[in-house]
Amino acid sequence: MIILGVTLAIVSMVVVGLLVARRVAGDSRNFLVAGRTLALPVVAATLMGQAVDTNATLGATDLAAGLGFWAGAGLPLGLALCLLLTGLFFARPMNRMGLTTLPDYFRLRFGRAVEFAAALLMITAFMILVAGNLVAGGFLFERFLGTSYTGGILIIVAVVLIYTLAGGLLSDAYTSIVQMLITGIAAFGLLFWVAATFGLSAPPGMGPLDLGQLSDPAQGAVVNWATLVALGIGDIVAIDFMQRIFAARSPGVARRACFIAAAGTTVIGVPFALVAVSTGQGLLALLDESAPAALSVLVLAGIVSASLSTADGAILGTAAVAVRNVGSTRRVHQPGRADPLLRATRWAMLPVVGGAVLLALRVPQTGVLLTLAFDLMLACLAVPFVLGFYWRRGSSPAAMAALTVGLVVRLVLFAITPTMYGAPNTLLYLPNTLAGASFDGWPTFIALGASLVVYVVVALVTAPAAAPGRELRMPAEEGAVRAG
Repeated sequence: MIILGVTLAIVSMVVVGLLVARRVAGDSRNFLVAGRTLALPVVAATLMGQAVDTNATLGATDLAAGLGFWAGAGLPLGLALCLLLTGLFFARPMNRMGLTTLPDYFRLRFGRAVEFAAALLMITAFMILVAGNLVAGGFLFERFLGTSYTGGILIIVAVVLIYTLAGGLLSDAYTSIVQMLITGIAAFGLLFWVAATFGLSAPPGMGPLDLGQLSDPAQGAVVNWATLVALGIGDIVAIDFMQRIFAARSPGVARRACFIAAAGTTVIGVPFALVAVSTGQGLLALLDESAPAALSVLVLAGIVSASLSTADGAILGTAAVAVRNVGSTRRVHQPGRADPLLRATRWAMLPVVGGAVLLALRVPQTGVLLTLAFDLMLACLAVPFVLGFYWRRGSSPAAMAALTVGLVVRLVLFAITPTMYGAPNTLLYLPNTLAGASFDGWPTFIALGASLVVYVVVALVTAPAAAPGRELRMPAEEGAVRAG
């Protein structure tokens, strides 16, 4: 029964993705930003599809069951905060700019060198994000379908590539509608069953009203706040979120979609943390050992759908950044001639997936990889993006200095800290006596502070830009070069 339910979820995603793929019509603009035609319900669904992934569902239950409600709820709440802030301050002007990828903004605001550096960082961060979704899929397939962990990862990758290579953002957008329907029904069904079976109570110190989790470092407060800040602010410079904002049919649609998605992410994501603290179990263990078969099938189908939806958007966005902002490939739209940007983006998906698979095999952690990805964005790119948007004095040297210092500080602190967001640091830890597990969480704030100070100081001693970032527009025909 479980195999049948998961298979039906996968088949429905593939069918929807392939059906809308015909609308690409050989044009990279349709492939990358859906022709800038997406209506409000579709934009809201695809933003929620990127936020409500397996990191924010399966990862949230793993963290909440072990560390308390706020450790798990910090994932969906941080993503919802990001969508709220984006809607309030960035969605309208970013949609008006006519960009194709987020690093296009850094080129217009700060120049080619900053664009190139920002693109490399985004590629790295989003390979980490994809890896987190592959980890969850690998565990699920291993436990419930009898595959190996590696085999489960490869199945997820193969399915995602089938329709994403064909339809790009169009396929991602419309499959997100399917994903959110399945995941939303699964989340509420699970919550109601847990409430009826176990009750919605938590052990002392673990529940949503135990605010020591947000005030006492000994109860994980620093890590919990670091999670909220890394996702709430660092995720603003997320290539997948921004790509969907670019695809909205108008600035007003982009803004309203962010607010709807923020509310939906909270409503769907937080119940998973409540479930974990009420039962004291991770989600996969609960479904395997306690839940009714029909409910297990529904929730597992939702998890698989979430994994597919977020992975396809992240793979697409990362490949687009690689070929457009690193490789400088541009759109050529002429009847009877292949679009080089479309072709190159499809090929670039393969190495992006390969890197994510290797990382998923190396760091099999759910939830932690999501926060790690946007912790990197927070340390390096959040300050140049936000201050560059509203403050005229920002300059290319200021952006490059903030990016470099933020990266160096964050990597050094990461390497000397034995844990990352409560999980063992198996990725890059150098044994030392300088920092212990109690230092976990503080590197997020220290790196952000270093980036902010450097940006402001360098901006004040260098020539200001001609205009703040929110007033920029993509030059006519940029990214839409016509041959002949």
